[in-house]
Amino acid sequence: MDEPFIFRGVMDYFRHKIEDSVNVIEMTLPGSIDAVDFDKINENLLRLLDATEGNRWIIDLSSVDYLGSAMLGLMVNMRQQVKQKGGKLALCCLSDRLQQIFAACCMERLFTLCKSRPEGHKAVK
Repeated sequence: MDEPFIFRGVMDYFRHKIEDSVNVIEMTLPGSIDAVDFDKINENLLRLLDATEGNRWIIDLSSVDYLGSAMLGLMVNMRQQVKQKGGKLALCCLSDRLQQIFAACCMERLFTLCKSRPEGHKAVK
């Protein structure tokens, strides 16, 4: 497994690493994010998707309890960017609260939601 790359400047809100040729983004977000930090996260995540080799992605949300509308929108944008490149994206390890948020927004129809990271790996193979 490659050494993870930690994006600084956004208080370590996410890390990127490669596991078995799959790009994994580990999100670590607080309950609320100000506009400045959101813009940095948005810019860095979309740049990462654009610049990184490989088209199989997992976003691990095990350290996230809440996503506001801006972050949900970012997830949709990330999904679109991956799909435009012919890739696959799975979200894994959602808390019960996050699962409820995705269901309330009907976003479980847009995303492949997996209970665990290994399940996510299977979903994007």
